[in-house]
Amino acid sequence: MSESGWRFFSDFDVYLWKQGNFYRSWEKMGAHPCRLSGADGVHFAVWAPNAEKVSVVGEFNGWDEAAHPLEPFGDTGIWKGFVPDIGVGTLYKYAIRSGFNDYYVLKSDPYAFYAEKRPGTASIVWDLSAYAWQDKAWMQSRKDRNSRSAPMAIYEVHLGSWMRVAEEGNRWLTYWELAPRLAAYVQEMGFTHVELLPVTEHPLDASWGYQTTGYFAATSRFGTPQDFMYFVDTLHQHGIGVIVDWVPAHFPTDEHGLGYFDGTHLYEHADPRQGFHPDWKSFIYNYGRNEVLNFLISSALFWLDVYHVDGLRVDAVASMLYLDYSRRNGEWIPNMYGGNENLEAIAFLRRFNEMVYREHPDALTIAEESTAWPMVSRPTYLGGLGFGFKWNMGWMHDTLLYMSKDPVHRKYHHNLLTFSLLYAFSENFILPFSHDEVVHGKASMLAKMPGDLWQKFANLRLLFGYMYGHPGKKLLFMGSEFGQWSEWNHDASLDWPLLEHDTHRGVQQWVRDLNRLLQSEPALYELDNEPHGFEWIDCNDSDQSTLVFLRRGKRVENVLVCALNFTPVPRFPYRIGVPFGGFWHEVLNSDAAVYGGSGQGNLGGVVAEATPYHGRPYCLTINLPPLAAVFFKPGEISL
Repeated sequence: MSESGWRFFSDFDVYLWKQGNFYRSWEKMGAHPCRLSGADGVHFAVWAPNAEKVSVVGEFNGWDEAAHPLEPFGDTGIWKGFVPDIGVGTLYKYAIRSGFNDYYVLKSDPYAFYAEKRPGTASIVWDLSAYAWQDKAWMQSRKDRNSRSAPMAIYEVHLGSWMRVAEEGNRWLTYWELAPRLAAYVQEMGFTHVELLPVTEHPLDASWGYQTTGYFAATSRFGTPQDFMYFVDTLHQHGIGVIVDWVPAHFPTDEHGLGYFDGTHLYEHADPRQGFHPDWKSFIYNYGRNEVLNFLISSALFWLDVYHVDGLRVDAVASMLYLDYSRRNGEWIPNMYGGNENLEAIAFLRRFNEMVYREHPDALTIAEESTAWPMVSRPTYLGGLGFGFKWNMGWMHDTLLYMSKDPVHRKYHHNLLTFSLLYAFSENFILPFSHDEVVHGKASMLAKMPGDLWQKFANLRLLFGYMYGHPGKKLLFMGSEFGQWSEWNHDASLDWPLLEHDTHRGVQQWVRDLNRLLQSEPALYELDNEPHGFEWIDCNDSDQSTLVFLRRGKRVENVLVCALNFTPVPRFPYRIGVPFGGFWHEVLNSDAAVYGGSGQGNLGGVVAEATPYHGRPYCLTINLPPLAAVFFKPGEISL
């Protein structure tokens, strides 16, 4: 790199840094290969305001802290300097001697682009510029793909366990191996996006990436940063969006990480009532520090800028919003007004969303927020948090609780299905059946279902049919789409051999066809977040445990009826009020033999009778199969 290719901190950079507005700080912080005074080397910059000495150490200097000291940069708290004759691939850490209590530690670089594979903890000098993207067509079209009025079916994936190579010691696939296989599978299954459990660098496999140490580093478990670029690029070329989980709520206490960075509580609050998470035994960010805001918002923009990701799903938002989250009386400190709201975290989340949508208006931000906090997915100028979407955790909980009941008892719990429509349009919702629902003894989606073997599979198909008919975007964790029996195990591949069985192939085909229906029928997505996109036809038939509703698109002819039978008893004749006459096609039926069902149905469709029913001018008399979801679409509309 020429000397002119590297620009040191400008006065404006320093101003932004101090203000907490230096949102592309990775361009100056961390390790950057460059040429200075005729010498090739690396420029380093690290924030350690309470350090007495900081130096760069590694194998290149025998880990000698005296060999390459850094210099303090004015009153910024940053230490910086140039080390000649090293370059890309160099392992390094910062040797930090604190000004307090003779504390000395070797720290990984918070801004490192690449890291040593665990159990190693060194950072690695890297150049991110050496990749030629081929996803221009996707990037130009993704505004439409990420729109609230677009079909969205998200396949949630843990890269380390989606598929492994059993004959080679059960090893992971690399980014290069994963890219074509996952892209082809997701495309063939009809999902529109993948969501990756965190690919930010992390020391412990069992954390699944949610205990992050490298907020600017794609994990080295599967390859280099350019390998991850190829992975994203490949999915984009297959028409698939890439969402990554991002964790600004907390970080691990590992010595090489961010905690107690310069001998003081720099990134985290010093008081454990504010700075230590009792559930996850991790540190909580101090959102009131401008330098922390620089770090976190820069990390968010980094993944969108550098890796072309299409969205960020923010983990554990509820834990950020409430000062008393998972704490008893006396274990937390109220805000300045005496309340339990974390005002600094709220301000951070709003600024994060404002910056993401300002810089990348075609991207997504998604909140995993499990409480009734209002206006999570409403604009900040209206008083909201500014997220694009919110996971509908209430719908997920109520639905799974209902489905766990024996069908004979479901009529007593009918409100668990209908309650969600009282608030379905208060947020821009995503309906999640995520990894969290298939771990820690909760059982797999299939194993949660009651009944004998046939009923378990029928219930699972019915559940997915209800999910795809219900307003909201869809998210399904890997393995659920073919009815994996066992809970998810991050150390093993999905149980792909199950697809040798007709029952599991039937579930997979059902999900594939639901995705195709979702993308082909505007009634199922155009007005997902609008009340006029949904109408109950009959939500009161608790005795028979049935539900019937209408979905609408923007055009009058874009209508779909979904009828659901949550008992193993076929309902015939079963009458449904509909708005149009003529022939109504049975476009999907989860009880069809091809899915493993009993084969009951309506022989392709039903002609509407000119008899008012359910407050509508026409009605259908159908066979509603046992434990089944059936979708009907009008042919040529007759008013």
